[in-house]
Amino acid sequence: MNSRELIRSIIDRRPAPRCGFWMGNPYPDTWPILHRYFGTKTEEELRRKLGDDFRWISPQFLESTYKHPQDRKLFDMRRDKKSHGQAGPLADCETGADVEKFHWPELEYLDFSETIAQLQGVGDFYRASGFWCPFFHDVMDLFGMEQYMVKMYTHPDVVHAVTERVCLAYLEANDLFYEAAGDQIDGFFFGNDFGTQLDLLLSPSLFDEFVLPWFRRFTEQGQARGYQVILHSCGSIYRVIDRLVEAGVNCLHPLQAKAKNMEADRLAREFGGKIVFMGGIDTQRVLNLGTPAQVKDEVRRVKELLGPHLIVSPSHEAILPDVPPQNVAAMAEAAHE
Repeated sequence: MNSRELIRSIIDRRPAPRCGFWMGNPYPDTWPILHRYFGTKTEEELRRKLGDDFRWISPQFLESTYKHPQDRKLFDMRRDKKSHGQAGPLADCETGADVEKFHWPELEYLDFSETIAQLQGVGDFYRASGFWCPFFHDVMDLFGMEQYMVKMYTHPDVVHAVTERVCLAYLEANDLFYEAAGDQIDGFFFGNDFGTQLDLLLSPSLFDEFVLPWFRRFTEQGQARGYQVILHSCGSIYRVIDRLVEAGVNCLHPLQAKAKNMEADRLAREFGGKIVFMGGIDTQRVLNLGTPAQVKDEVRRVKELLGPHLIVSPSHEAILPDVPPQNVAAMAEAAHE
C-alpha cells in the first residue's frame, strides 16, 4: 500500500497497516535548519527522507493562480493590514449597496496550470488541494475584527451579504479548479481558525448562523467530486466538533494539544470512530522542549488513543525554528512504528 492509498484508507476509516504521517508545513525560517540537519536540499527530498505520506498543494498560495491585470489579489484587504484589530475596507458598511462597492474577485483571471503541474508530479503520495477558503478570516479582515463581531448583532444582514460574496467566490473558484484537476486531487483541505487557547472566538449560536452553513456548502462541494474533506482549525473548537461531524467533515486538523478540551483522550472518548484526526503532537511543550525520547513517547500515546485512523502530525503545522530537528526525526520514526 503506497502513501496515497494509505491516507485515503485512513480517512475513509478502512483498514490500514499503520497510522499516516505528515510533517506539516514548516515556517520559512525553519527549512534551512532542517536541511542542515538532515543533509537535504529540497522540500520533497526531506519529506521522502522522513517518510511523509501527505502533500498539500493549494492554488491559493501560488502567485500564478490569480493574474489580475492590475496586480490585485483575490481579496486585497490584507495588503495594508498591520493588525487584527485594524478596521477593514467595509468597516462602515451598513447596506447591501455598500457591499457591492468592494472590488470582488474576477475569476476569469484564474490560471491553474502551475497547480495542475505540481499535482501531476507528486507521485504516489496523498494530494490535498483546493482553495484554502479562509472565509471567516477574509470577512473579519473586510470589516476588522471588532466591527465584524459587533455587526453580527447590529447589522446581521450586511454580515450575511459579505460572507455570501466571499464564499460564493471561493465556491466558484473551486468548481473551476476541480473541473481542471479532476482525479489529481484526493482531498479538499481548507482552513478557518475559529478557536483560541481557551474557547471559540464566537458563540456556538453565532457559529451556527454565520459560519456553519458555509462549511456545509464547501464540504458538500468537495464530496460531490469524490474528494475527502479535511478541515483545519487551530484552537479550542471542542464545542462545535459535533456540528462539524454532522456537517460531513471527514478529517479534523491540527488538534491543538494544549488548547482547552482538545486533549487526545477526550477527543478519542467523545468523537472516536466519528471523524478522523490529523495532528495532535504538541508544539507548545513537547516538540519544542522535549527530548527525542519524550517526543516518541508522546507520539505513541496519541497513536494509542486516536489510532488507527490517525495521521500523526504537529499540533500546529507551521513548525517553528524552536523545534529541534532531532525531535522532528523522532516524531517521524515513532509515527512509522
